[in-house]
Amino acid sequence: MATMARSFLQAISKDEAVAPPLRVVQIEGLAVLKIIKHCKEFAPTLVTGQLLGLDVGSVLEVTNCFPFPVRDDDEEIEADGANYQLEMMRCLREVNVDNNTVGWYQSTVLGSYQTVELIETFMNYQENIKRCVCIIYDPSKADLGVLALKALKLSDSFMELYRGGNFTGEKLREKNFSWMDIFEEIPIKVSNSALVSAFMTELETDTPVSQGDYDRLHSSTTPFLENNMEFLIKCMDDLSMEQQKFQYYYRNLSRQQAQQQAWLQKRRTENMARKATGEEPLPEEDPSNPIFKPIPEPSRLESFLITNQVSNFCGQINGVAGQNFSRLYLTKALHEN
Repeated sequence: MATMARSFLQAISKDEAVAPPLRVVQIEGLAVLKIIKHCKEFAPTLVTGQLLGLDVGSVLEVTNCFPFPVRDDDEEIEADGANYQLEMMRCLREVNVDNNTVGWYQSTVLGSYQTVELIETFMNYQENIKRCVCIIYDPSKADLGVLALKALKLSDSFMELYRGGNFTGEKLREKNFSWMDIFEEIPIKVSNSALVSAFMTELETDTPVSQGDYDRLHSSTTPFLENNMEFLIKCMDDLSMEQQKFQYYYRNLSRQQAQQQAWLQKRRTENMARKATGEEPLPEEDPSNPIFKPIPEPSRLESFLITNQVSNFCGQINGVAGQNFSRLYLTKALHEN
């Protein structure tokens, strides 16, 4: 009996050790509607909420969610927020609703979500939930007819670097780590029950073309492009400031190395003179000398995050511009016919 129990425990630990990687986030349609409603009601204020569901193999099922209250800065946000979460999960448990936390969702403006705060929140969740995700929703893209939902998680290589707190250039080159390796985007699959799918099918109109189809040809996206360009310019300014920090660091480093070489040359000349007089030579390194104190290298995490945002804004501008060209060619063809 003891042997069977031991083999059973070994099998369980083995299954936990070789857990399959997360492949897809399956989210209920009702949860998607709750996220969209919460984010649009408070836009452009950024809001967050809790994701509830189940972790089944390579699929993370999100079956429900609830919003976090928006509070003023002068309130005790952390304590009240924790009590609110516990009370909400207790109420959901009493009515037999899934109350297992699998992550959180948050709104964003034009995809500017790559921040240190997001990474810190991920690391806090990772202490208790090994496979958690963050669903990002951008209400500003809804006017363009885009359901801007993204499911993100931190890569394992980045979490290892972050725990070590070493984001120097040497360490990043050793790990072959780039700015594209911070986040991993997981495909989202929206799931509905058979009854809901049948009801949605009945709601579909039989008319082949509606006014909404013609509205899709509307090519006025000036505000969206303008806002993206403003965010992009700001990010380029921030990236330039980060580069100035590194230039300042390398200038100080080269100046310190020159001072060290000059000091060593002077010490060697002095030791040669002491040897000639029969005296003991002095050590060639003096830890108490400030020129031998290592200069800390600035972290490259902030510049990596800014580069991520720059890439995101460029991708959005490129996508909208490409769609507008397609609309223009299509409109031209319709006018000619």
